[in-house]
Amino acid sequence: MKTSTGPARVVILKTGNTLPPIRDAFGDFDRWFLNGLSAELAREVVDVTCQPLPGEPDHWDGIVVTGSPAMVSDREPWSESTGDWLAKAIERGVPVLGVCYGHQLMAHALGGKVGYHPRGRETGSYPIRLHASAQEDPLFAGLPAEFPVQLTHRQSVLELPESAVLLASNDFEPHQAFRIGPCAWGVQFHPEFTADIMRAYLQAQTPALLAEGLSPEALTAGVEDSLHASSLLQRFSEFVIQSR
Repeated sequence: MKTSTGPARVVILKTGNTLPPIRDAFGDFDRWFLNGLSAELAREVVDVTCQPLPGEPDHWDGIVVTGSPAMVSDREPWSESTGDWLAKAIERGVPVLGVCYGHQLMAHALGGKVGYHPRGRETGSYPIRLHASAQEDPLFAGLPAEFPVQLTHRQSVLELPESAVLLASNDFEPHQAFRIGPCAWGVQFHPEFTADIMRAYLQAQTPALLAEGLSPEALTAGVEDSLHASSLLQRFSEFVIQSR
């Protein structure tokens, strides 16, 4: 079991790498989460695509799961074992925050359905709307009823696990955020993205966007800061520190 001395310990489960041009300019997924989480935490990164899982889940005070270029529906062995580990963490009451791939992996591991979104890709800055359930949620309480977020995904949580509480939606994606139990959250959007990172993704995606009939110029012009979304990393940090 985890000890009570020293700072609260959070492990960042890295589930892949960003595109090389973006990594060269801004660093990789883990760096963005390290930037957003509280420096009061003892933070460790484990790349679950090539490293062993980090011991028992309840050795940690909190767990964060990054996005990935991989697809949950491919059911890669590393992904399936990470999903099983996360299910165990949630059962044991360890605070978890899953982002994009992490959000989908949590849902898959707990009996939800993940696959390609029937309307294709969602990428850029878009508003999400909080449900009434978010008003009393430990992570989302106090946030505006609607605020912009950064998004880039082709797969989605098509069906939530039975026990999930839906927290946020938008017109494209009904399952933008959910909670399982008292302290495990999944968010389809990217609280770790800055507006500049979002613009870099759109630039890198330009050939695919054009092929899909989307306008890279319009999407780039629509990018805006998402400070309320970014605040979730600090909110999660504070929740972990206080829960310990």
